Amino acid sequence: MRRTALSLSFVICHFSFCVAQTLEVCQQAAERNYPLIQQYGLIEQTTELTVANIQKGWLPQVTASAQATYQSDVAAWPDQMKAMMAGMGIDMKGLKKDQYRVGIDVSQTVFDGGVIKHGKAIAREQGKVQSAQNEVSIYQVRRRVNEMYFALLMLDEQIKLNLDLQELLAGNERKLTSMVKGGTAADSDLQNVKAERLNAVQKAIALESQKQMLLRMLSAFCGIEVKAPKAPKAPLSPPEGGTIAPATRKTIEAPSGAVGGAWRTYNSLRPELKAIDAQIEMLNAQEKALDAALMPKVGVFAQGFYGYPGLNMFDDMMRHHWSLNGIVGARLTWNIGALYTRKNDKAKLNTQRSSLNVQRETFLFNNRLEQIQQNENIARYQKLMATDEEIIALRQAVRKAAESKLSHGIIDVNDLVREINQENAARVQRSMHEIEMLKEVYELMFTRNLDMMK
Repeated sequence: MRRTALSLSFVICHFSFCVAQTLEVCQQAAERNYPLIQQYGLIEQTTELTVANIQKGWLPQVTASAQATYQSDVAAWPDQMKAMMAGMGIDMKGLKKDQYRVGIDVSQTVFDGGVIKHGKAIAREQGKVQSAQNEVSIYQVRRRVNEMYFALLMLDEQIKLNLDLQELLAGNERKLTSMVKGGTAADSDLQNVKAERLNAVQKAIALESQKQMLLRMLSAFCGIEVKAPKAPKAPLSPPEGGTIAPATRKTIEAPSGAVGGAWRTYNSLRPELKAIDAQIEMLNAQEKALDAALMPKVGVFAQGFYGYPGLNMFDDMMRHHWSLNGIVGARLTWNIGALYTRKNDKAKLNTQRSSLNVQRETFLFNNRLEQIQQNENIARYQKLMATDEEIIALRQAVRKAAESKLSHGIIDVNDLVREINQENAARVQRSMHEIEMLKEVYELMFTRNLDMMK
């Protein structure tokens, strides 16, 4: 009683070679094989390309243009001046109504108030948000692997116990065969035990079929050939020290020098919380970008064109010819339109931030409830395991007594079969309690994002 009512650390140690290592290999293989793992590289590439495009905002912006226009009216000399010039022998033609221009405009940003800087920061934070959300999906792979792996453990243990049942029934079948030959038992008794053994054989076939199906599913999920897990042959007997239920963080994290059952927090922050933090950081970056939008912008520019008319309008009034022209300068712009929506934009960001904090509290609340349930399940299985061995010993004693009574003709074979089945049911129940408890331990590890030290 005492040795089965103590801590769970030995349970982990006992399974460390047949579960922990193999399960970890399956989880790692499943994560590598899961199609979403490729999304990390795509997110990184997209982020870098976006940042590179934003950075190009510092490069000179070049615009080539060509235009041809026809105007209803153009600048012209006054009639008196034209008459005076004509008297002097000068022909004042004036500007033509059809005008042409082919040119290039070049502008260079000198100071943008931090728009490009904060734009890059937002792009990187968006990449982090996408990666964190992708990690949430991949993290669930561990739970799916756990479900299939522990189902395999249960099936494997049931198959072994079924083989023990078949051997026990076969032994009684041999005894009854001798008793039938000696005239101390009826043929119907032998047939009854034989039928019960064949039922066990059929059940073994069904269990093996389920096991093979799960093995193929787990192998396909992990992308590797998964061999059948090996359940422990001896009963689990956790020794003293470091119980895991009822849970407090202190009881979970055993000293680092503990053998086999030591725990470590390899990433105490669940991916869901990381995703929320990443979204909050992105909102902070967007808030800084609002400040940058209010800053003035300074730049230099150059314009050059070939066409008619040029910048020297008076010369073009006298001579209708194309010419090269150019302008260079500096420009200061300050768009205060961002002030109109600034208050609402900030309020919207604060609302989104509050919503994310509500999501965080909701997740932590549900996570705490899940931990309470898992720890209570572990405690329940520990209590059940405390009496499993005693129940098996009692059922075994009753079964042996029934075999003796059958030999002396005190009971019939139906009573013996019933006792055999009850003993087997007790053994199955013990194995299920052990594996279910271990499964709950790994579910708790999943919930808390804990790992077991090898």
